Formats: sequence, C-alpha cells, structure tokens
Amino acid sequence: MEYKQTRQGYADALIELGKKNEKVLVLDADVAKATLTEQFEAVFPDRFFNCGVQEQNMLSAAAGLALEGFIPFASTFGVFATCRAGDQMRSSIAYPKLNVKIGVTHCGITTGGDGASHQSNEDIGMARTLPNMTVIVPGDYEESRLATHAAATMHGPVYLRFGRDKYPVVPEIHGDFEIGKAKLLREGSDITIVTTGIMVSEGLKAADLLEKKGYSTRVLHMHTIKPLDESAIIRAAQETKGIVTAEEHSILAGLGEAVAGIVSENHPCPVHRVGVMDTFGESGQSQELMDLYGLRAKDIVEKAIKILE
Repeated sequence: MEYKQTRQGYADALIELGKKNEKVLVLDADVAKATLTEQFEAVFPDRFFNCGVQEQNMLSAAAGLALEGFIPFASTFGVFATCRAGDQMRSSIAYPKLNVKIGVTHCGITTGGDGASHQSNEDIGMARTLPNMTVIVPGDYEESRLATHAAATMHGPVYLRFGRDKYPVVPEIHGDFEIGKAKLLREGSDITIVTTGIMVSEGLKAADLLEKKGYSTRVLHMHTIKPLDESAIIRAAQETKGIVTAEEHSILAGLGEAVAGIVSENHPCPVHRVGVMDTFGESGQSQELMDLYGLRAKDIVEKAIKILE
C-alpha cells in the first residue's frame, strides 16, 4: 500500500492553482516548512506572505485581501486557526462571507509527538458551527489536491483540514470531487459505515472484515462535513439497520454528531461513533496513537456488531 501526506496534496494544488490564476495568494503563520507552503513561496515569492506567529493578524489580512478580489489561502496548524484565531475566523471571515480559504495541517491525533497542545481534535466542531463556513476533510493525498482546487473554485469561506503524517492512498475516493456530495464506496444492506478524512481506509478494512462475517456493508465517504450530504445519510438510515461513523476527531461536534442529528430528525436508527473520546491526546507515534484511541477497523467492526446483534 502506498502512503503519502495529505498536506503535500494541499501544497501541490496551491502551486497548480498559482500557475493558473494570479489572484491566488498564500499566507502562513511562520510554519511554512511544516504546512509545506514554502513550496509555493519558492515558485511565487511575490505572492507568499509570512505573517509571523500572528494567526489572528494573518486571518484579518486574508480577509482584507479577499475584499480586494484576491483568493487568499491562509495556512497554519488546525489548533492555531480555530483556538487562537477563532474570533477572526468568525467575525472577519465567516460573518461577512468572505472568499478566504483556511488551509490547516497537523490535525487530529496523528499529529503525534507534538502532543495535546498541537493535536486539534476539536477543530471540525468549531469550524462547522460557524454560519457560511464550508468544512472539507479529505481522505488522502489525491483527494486533498482535488479538494483544494474545488475550494478555490467556489466563492466563500472554506476550512480545509489536513494531517501531518503519511496516510494510505485510497484509489476508491479519487476522481470527481463535488463539495457536499458523499462518495458511495461500497453498496450494502445490513450496516452503513460513514467515514471522513483518513478514516476512510480503516472504514474499508472494516467493511471487508464485516463481509467475512456475512454482513452486507455500505461505505459512505464524507469528505465534506458542511454542507453534509443529508440525502445519502437518510437513505442509509432507511436501507440499513444502523450507522457507524468514523473520524480522526472528537466524537463531540464532529461527523458523528452531525450524522446523528440528521438521522434523529428524519429516520431514527442506531448511530454509533468511532473517534477520540472526550479527552486530550498525548505524545506518541501516530500509528500507536491510532491504536490507543480506538481509531482502527476493529473498533468500527465492534460498534457495527453491537448494532447488528
């Protein structure tokens, strides 16, 4: 299996966009080596702005550039964009519905050795509750590249979430990318697995394990958390016995609660959530942390079996 960084897909797409459109600009908060936006700077030095360790000012500057007709991509770590610059994201970008793209890396528990201070397991919840904000969580390198292109095409604020580590390349999620449209990866009539981000590979593994146990398993990949593909979720609730969600994020306020809300209002069925529990992370190797916090195929299978049996 091939492994690649989702943040590299972001960086490659920025360069591709920069070659096509001179209005594309990139801002960074002194972490360009980590976000990989230094690669954009190397090609377009006059269209790259290092704002220093001033995330609030970076988002405010991005808002001003958007008002002048540019397409700014403001880049930093997820925890800094949401927790440190949350006011500017809300009041300066989401409220006036400005055309700012917030590209964040080092998200989720797989940020690894940097520990709880840098592991943004709450950022999807913070971003998706903001009116006008589109929230996209790609599953691998190629989908990250496609998502960045899609974000540049639409008008309005977008929160793009990427990781730090190398993650499995998942060919099933490549191809057309439509914001707000889920990807049906497997048909199934017994149970539905709904994934977002890098959990798509674990979701597909879980489906294989469930198939071996005799269960017909549907797999939906939700690269867009907001707007969520409600019709795909409602069909899953109607046509299968229950849903298991899987996300590299807190089970609070992320994919799981978004899915549960739609199901409860339209066609109630059991919804079990796989994700980081209501806890902070700790330092460690990314794969060790995936095991420790229950973000594996076996954990998805366990939740599915509880519904099925």
